[in-house]
Amino acid sequence: MSWIILVIAGLFEVGFTTCLKLSNNFSNIKWSAAFFVCISLSFLLLNKAIQTLPMGTAYAVWTGIGAVGTVLVGIFFFEEPVNFWRIFFIATLIGSILGLKFIAGSH
Repeated sequence: MSWIILVIAGLFEVGFTTCLKLSNNFSNIKWSAAFFVCISLSFLLLNKAIQTLPMGTAYAVWTGIGAVGTVLVGIFFFEEPVNFWRIFFIATLIGSILGLKFIAGSH
């Protein structure tokens, strides 16, 4: 269950970075409020996950989900550039996240 909570926390991290972009330097109240809701939920869920998961692993997975998700949102919704190296390094990041998840259970 902690892994599911951690993944949801990571998705809220993607939410708060996206809302941060859309808040236009906190001048848009709707997106600013959504930012604060997402960041609060993300940290609360991360805190819940690290009660049973190794803190370093959980933090790395949380930030990895946030990084990959934010890059994908940038590509698909904000027309950010896509090239071989960007996709290559996103793929290696995903591989690292999965690796951390699988070795965390071996203790």
